[in-house]
Amino acid sequence: MRLTNSTSLSTGRLNAMILPHMQGWKCDRLIVRVRWSRGAEFSGTCNYTRRVITVNLGRHNRYPYVMDTQTARPRSNRTHWWRPSCHIVLADAYQLALFVFLHELYHWLIRQARRNTRQKEGRCDRFAARVLVNEYGCPMLDAKGRPVPRAEWDFQDLYSFIEGARRKRTSARRPRLAATAPEPRHPVDIGGQGLLFPIH
Repeated sequence: MRLTNSTSLSTGRLNAMILPHMQGWKCDRLIVRVRWSRGAEFSGTCNYTRRVITVNLGRHNRYPYVMDTQTARPRSNRTHWWRPSCHIVLADAYQLALFVFLHELYHWLIRQARRNTRQKEGRCDRFAARVLVNEYGCPMLDAKGRPVPRAEWDFQDLYSFIEGARRKRTSARRPRLAATAPEPRHPVDIGGQGLLFPIH
């Protein structure tokens, strides 16, 4: 992975937050770009052909940043379906950058696993949200600012879905043993020295 950063955020800190989540996956030669947005508060893209994930951050965002997500379990009635509001609270620009990166990384892993990449925004948000909630304690809130039960937004086996994107483990090859004759019942005596195996 190669990280380029044109923002005022620490490149070293970004790298330390991003890199662990790429280990074990097919991310060879992937380029990650973190830069200032031209106007939006945040955005991200994943270019499969160029192997580039781009994270755009707004210069003037205020933190903690309340981000609307598509993590909530969909609901429906006879006429339509909807997704309840579910927001994650991000403490600073580093957490926002990590969320956007993880969202785009899941898009990348879906492609590497040869899955259909369409309509996967909810999965991508859940993948990112798990990390921010588990590792950074970011709260998930509903429209009224109340905590959302975990089961309402974390309900899919995201890792099995992208199992095909895992990097295959390469085990050290054991040296091949040369074919030998069966061990004799008694040592073979050559020159007064007892040997356990015959010499060919």
